[in-house]
Amino acid sequence: MSDTPNPIQVQKHLGGLDYPASKDDIVAKAEQSGADDTVLEALRGLPDREYDAPTAVSEALSGS
Repeated sequence: MSDTPNPIQVQKHLGGLDYPASKDDIVAKAEQSGADDTVLEALRGLPDREYDAPTAVSEALSGS
């Protein structure tokens, strides 16, 4: 079972991202902001869809 990153930590790396955003957009933004492996692995595991707000990303992470 993988560690789920702190939602606040995740959102810190996604600051300034325009929504709606695709999974690829979210992962790319986190990579550009220097997110650690835990955050990146969690984001790479998200369902491949559009996310309409930061809360949608947090909900998808916590629900997996």
